[in-house]
Amino acid sequence: MQVEQDANPARNGRKAIPADRVEWNEEFDVVVVGTGAGGFSSALNSCRLGSSVVMLEKAPEIGGTTKKTAAWYWIPNNSLMRADGKEDEKLDAIRYMARLSRPQSYDPNDERFGMTGWEYATMEAFFDNASTAHDTLVEMGALKPMYAPDVPDYHSTLPENKAPYGRTLFPEAPNGEPGKGPEMIRQLSAAAEERGIPIRTEHRVEAVVVDAEGAVVGVVASNDGRKVALRARQAVIFASGGFTHNRELRQNFLQASIFGGCAAPTNEGDFVNIATALGAPLYNMNYAWMAPIPLEISLSGSPYTSGIFAVPGDSMIFVDKHGRRIVNEKAIYNELTNVFFQFDPAKVEYPNLLLFMIWDERTRELWTATEAIEDTKPSRLALDNYGNVIYEDSHIIKGDTIEDLARNIEARLDELASHTGGFRLDEGFADEVPKTMARFNELAKTGKDADFGRGDKPIEHTFNGEAKPDNDTGNATMYPMSEEGPYYATIVVAGALDTKGGPRTTTNGRILGVSGEPVPGLYGVGNCVASASAQGYWAGGGTLGPILTFGYLAAEHAARQPKREVATRAAREGTSV
Repeated sequence: MQVEQDANPARNGRKAIPADRVEWNEEFDVVVVGTGAGGFSSALNSCRLGSSVVMLEKAPEIGGTTKKTAAWYWIPNNSLMRADGKEDEKLDAIRYMARLSRPQSYDPNDERFGMTGWEYATMEAFFDNASTAHDTLVEMGALKPMYAPDVPDYHSTLPENKAPYGRTLFPEAPNGEPGKGPEMIRQLSAAAEERGIPIRTEHRVEAVVVDAEGAVVGVVASNDGRKVALRARQAVIFASGGFTHNRELRQNFLQASIFGGCAAPTNEGDFVNIATALGAPLYNMNYAWMAPIPLEISLSGSPYTSGIFAVPGDSMIFVDKHGRRIVNEKAIYNELTNVFFQFDPAKVEYPNLLLFMIWDERTRELWTATEAIEDTKPSRLALDNYGNVIYEDSHIIKGDTIEDLARNIEARLDELASHTGGFRLDEGFADEVPKTMARFNELAKTGKDADFGRGDKPIEHTFNGEAKPDNDTGNATMYPMSEEGPYYATIVVAGALDTKGGPRTTTNGRILGVSGEPVPGLYGVGNCVASASAQGYWAGGGTLGPILTFGYLAAEHAARQPKREVATRAAREGTSV
């Protein structure tokens, strides 16, 4: 394939290329970019509706961030909960979503609950189509769902939530247990293989190809040093993930104290560059799906970096640089992460830029993870982050006493100073931590966290699991910390599961251009486009549920489009090239 460089620098590189400067290598009706849940949902439904389709994956293996998840997916009003007699009324569900997504503008008496027209329409489309999209994938054999009637939404106790149980589903593993990300991808990819859908790994899409009428008619991808041009007669559907691992985008759009994240390493915001080259405005770039992450594992670039979805242990606590407990450690990870963003205007600093997770020997023995994933070697580990296991222990700091632990934390901070702005412990840290532990132990013995409400919400117990045999406090999330060492700590910072900003889409996934009209032939699904959820995280699977749904809807719309011929400038002007 030969591609001539455009004279306009805004269109060079991984951007947009005129169709009359491209020689096609292959042609399909639909080209799908990305092999996570959104990519497979788009590709499978496209195939079902009669379109030829190819999937392109930037990484050497398929799965994207979906493969790293716990694979919960949130489907309001799903057929399984209806069969169980659970009602999920549309306006109630949207009201709940609105309450979490835009709390600053939420109005229960407004016809759109305080949201914009685009936000409301997107949530409405999600509710109206989620169950159908899911059932279609199930009928295709692409998902084997497991109903979870006892799993609550993350904010099940809010008065707006009228159907707090039954919306979250799992892929069922062959052993009958809830499957995780690898199992979801196995099921989806097996369905794609059965239908003969080609999947090309190590194909990084660098540009879209645009015809003379402004329609996207294909893509240019790089593979092993060569350029490959694939024509799309009906649509190009991007499901390529967010910009978690693009440091420049992250620093320019997200909270300054977000250090990195646990999305697939290939989530570098490629579609942001492509969309803006087409003039598509960006929205919701300031929000991400968030979770605390271990600082040192994130800095190492480990592919096993995981969000701390559920702080393990009934005696694990978070303390700030003063040695004080400042948050409910069992709070839902997305909301918990906001504690890192506090800014002190007097000292001109982020006092909670780093927090310190501290635990004792009992916790180490009871909650050290030993689960292995695929080809990695099991070992004694520090954390089981609810579905994602960290196979490294270099981030663990040990001390025989609290004083010893504090000295070792300080030494580690010295090593990390260039990454943290020279963040230091307060000089009273070692004296304050024992007081914090004593207060926590006093509360734990009563089974009631009067300071921060740890264990007050149903979802905290779902994540925590049942009480350990020696825990008789009446609160499975709390147990007194040992008064004797050794003690352990790790440095925890704000992270992103993935970002949720990009161009806006119509309710069927069409990318909206600068004029507010759809860009012909171009669709987006998932974290590469703007999410109407804004700051909200509705429930476990609040990411994957909409992604599966809108992948289905994008394919539905694309399959109805006529198979276009490429309109070149020469053809439009009646001349030859």
